[in-house]
Amino acid sequence: MNTKILENFGKQVRQKRKTAKLSQEELAEKLGIHRTYMSFIERGIRNPSLLMIFKISRALKIKLPELFEFDK
Repeated sequence: MNTKILENFGKQVRQKRKTAKLSQEELAEKLGIHRTYMSFIERGIRNPSLLMIFKISRALKIKLPELFEFDK
C-alpha cells in the first residue's frame, strides 16, 4: 500500500514537471537537491518530507493539492 502511494505521487510529480517543461535536473536545481534524488522521488523509491513536497509545489508553481490528485 505505502509503496503504491509513493509510486502514484512520483508519477504525479513527473507529469506536473513535464507540464512545466522542466527536466529532472532543472527541477532538482530549483529544489537544491541532486538529480538522482529527484529521480528517486519520481520513481516512488524515496518518501519526500512534507517540506520537500511543499518546495516541489512551489517550484512547479502549482497548488499543493494538485500533487495528490492521483487519489481521486
